[in-house]
Amino acid sequence: MKRTTKRFAKRMLSAGLASLMILGSLAGCGGGKEPASGSEGTGAAGGADDALLNNEETINLTVFSQTANWSGAQSGWGAVLLKDMFNVEMTIIPDVDGAYETRMEKGDLGDIVIWGSNGDQYKQAVDQGRLFDWESEDLVANYGPDIQKYFSEAVEHNKTLNADGKAYGFGHSLNNESGLHDLFIYNWGTRWDLYKEIGHPEVKDYDDLVEMFKKMKEICPTGDDGKPAYAASIWSDWDGELVMYVKALASGYTGYDELGMGLYDSKTGEFHDALEEGGPYLEALKFCNKLYQNDLLDPDSMTQPYDTMIAKVRNGNVFFSIFDYSGSTAYNSEAHIAENKYMLPLVPLEAHDIVYELSPRGNERIWSIGANSLYPEKAMQVINWFCTPEGAMTNWYGIKGLMWDYDENGKAYFTELGKKCNNDSSTDLSGVEWTSPYTGETYTLSGTFNDGLFQMNNITWGLGAINPDSEGEKFSKDLWASNLVEPKNDTEADWRETTGATNPQEYLDSTDYTMVTKPIYTSEEKSGELDLKWQQVGKAIREGSWKAIYAKTDAEFDALVAEMRTAAEGYGYAECIEWCETDAATRYEKQAQ
Repeated sequence: MKRTTKRFAKRMLSAGLASLMILGSLAGCGGGKEPASGSEGTGAAGGADDALLNNEETINLTVFSQTANWSGAQSGWGAVLLKDMFNVEMTIIPDVDGAYETRMEKGDLGDIVIWGSNGDQYKQAVDQGRLFDWESEDLVANYGPDIQKYFSEAVEHNKTLNADGKAYGFGHSLNNESGLHDLFIYNWGTRWDLYKEIGHPEVKDYDDLVEMFKKMKEICPTGDDGKPAYAASIWSDWDGELVMYVKALASGYTGYDELGMGLYDSKTGEFHDALEEGGPYLEALKFCNKLYQNDLLDPDSMTQPYDTMIAKVRNGNVFFSIFDYSGSTAYNSEAHIAENKYMLPLVPLEAHDIVYELSPRGNERIWSIGANSLYPEKAMQVINWFCTPEGAMTNWYGIKGLMWDYDENGKAYFTELGKKCNNDSSTDLSGVEWTSPYTGETYTLSGTFNDGLFQMNNITWGLGAINPDSEGEKFSKDLWASNLVEPKNDTEADWRETTGATNPQEYLDSTDYTMVTKPIYTSEEKSGELDLKWQQVGKAIREGSWKAIYAKTDAEFDALVAEMRTAAEGYGYAECIEWCETDAATRYEKQAQ
């Protein structure tokens, strides 16, 4: 009760909070302000509003996000939108440098809390009372109408994760119906202009990729900035127990999903540990080493963060990426397209790409609210807005009306400004004016499009889900009718002719891919002793993998892998793998339910 008393006391600081009366649903912003007179609003359900939600005093919501790559205040057009719609400012706190442990110890995780997984740390927060029960005080019923409309199954399913059977949030990348898969993010983006120039060689496996990249480097040794170009540039600041990018290559090549210290075959339930002889992780590790031995891997890979790497992709210093966001999305700018350059998918013939099923139950990145938030209603209202189709579209593509909209047939399209922003996220918005349909106020924007993107780094709807506000289109811009037009340049025309596809998702759908179901379940909690071994083993594999990547010869690579295996086994690798195998068996059982 202490938390509730504090919250109400805080509310009374604003004169606008004097009377608490439900104003009913607002069409438009899902927020606390009426659309301006004559405005059509946004068409999204708004939810129950009381005086708190019409707050005259600006509220600062703290967002503790394990998926964020940003620290500080939300900025740019995103900040303008939040302030206009909700009178909210947002401060993002990423999970770095012991932030989770510190905030747990203080008992205050924040207002909105986003989890990278539903594992041990999430469970600890639930068990220790650090998260708000969404049904307490009818929180989701009163302030989450769109969550209930679209994602009630995900909220109900969240209860099954928690020992007390209560709901503390829902998972990400949702769909409100079964049977669809999400978009391919493992899209094998390759500089197709270079591939065309070297004669479209057949690419069956990792070895053929290396040979293809050698030829590409011969004809394109440098990027736009005159600095060396490489087949791949990877980064280390997202590593966990394993080297993230190596693990991702293994997933994209075999169709096996990541699980603990290895990979999981969802078709058979078999677990492949990271150090398995001839296994998928070591096979991908050897591929990275072959790139290095042939001067095809950026030598800065081990020490550079993601931001440094992605700048190199934008500058044309990289030919390939397993992920769309670290490859084609960043490279395919208007400038490169005008130069007849393009990064497009090329999946090796022997690879089995991986794609995830869209589920009404949600995936592992959980949206939740801190138990000690002074403003759980406002936090819920903001989360609810991200669950509206418009909120989801805004999260990806910017402000409706300014950057994107629907045509008379209910089909989504980009404005000219939106095209620039989505082709190049560094597009400068300084001086651009936006008149709010919610308040009628006119704002002058600043910063780049990327600056304004919501930095909590999580989604509600999956990109592969059908947008309820459109006429049957999916949320992904790559599948909008307005974007399925003539090829943007000769390179894309050649890719279409060669693959027989009109867009990357259609092509990837034609490959021998594996659709993975990710059941949301609670893994067995590790004991303190096992957790210590887990950390030590993970460090040994992570550091040993990087050493092996930089091996100058095959013999040195083999020796470093053997050294890594010995170190991991000494720290308790067998016990860690036993835990993983048990978890894989549980997951396989849950999959069938």
